[in-house]
Amino acid sequence: MRLAHTHGTLAALAALGAVLATRTPGTFAQPPPADARQVAAAVQSFYEQTRGVRARFHQTYYERLYDRYRRSHGTVLFVKPGRMRWDYAEPRGKVIASDGRLLRYLEPASGGLAASCVETEVDEDQLPAAFSFLTGVGRLEQSFSFRLLDRVRHGYPEGFVLELRSLQPSPHFERILLYVPEHQGRAAGVVRRVLIVDAEGNRNRFDFSEMQWNPSATDALFRVQPPRGVRCTRP
Repeated sequence: MRLAHTHGTLAALAALGAVLATRTPGTFAQPPPADARQVAAAVQSFYEQTRGVRARFHQTYYERLYDRYRRSHGTVLFVKPGRMRWDYAEPRGKVIASDGRLLRYLEPASGGLAASCVETEVDEDQLPAAFSFLTGVGRLEQSFSFRLLDRVRHGYPEGFVLELRSLQPSPHFERILLYVPEHQGRAAGVVRRVLIVDAEGNRNRFDFSEMQWNPSATDALFRVQPPRGVRCTRP
């Protein structure tokens, strides 16, 4: 009986060894690769659990017609529902703010040009649509179709590159790319970079760092007023 039991154990170990031998290194017990909808769901779920975020940003705008780049940086604040504020360190004094209904661009006087204020409805501008997942005013799966792009080709080997295309035609952008870090084979949910591409091929890229979750903020922060003597105009 003991000999038969030993033979049975050896046979079972041999069978297990044969199974393991057919696997390539590093593939055993790994989760299946994520698809586009899983990455989108991870992003949606992550930001649904936050009230807002404060971060530093670096913006790179590529203007295709003139083949030139414009770079700027500063801090940004997103707070639900629908509120955001961009304070630029370069160019200093530039502010973009939305209270969830109106969006205002305040430009300081520079290079002989006077200070200005431009005001639009939030649904008439690129930024609120592109960052709606951060401000809690939309759901990705209700507004976009999804596709995962080649991470190496798009310069982001450490995570996923999720392409969003609006289900309804938008005059503000053609597609949006979200750059989402990977953790143990799955999307971490946080978005580290957003790239907005319009129909003319212009590219508006935002890289985020030093993110702080659930910051405190007053309503007044999102209702910016132009300098004395400057009136807000509609485009």
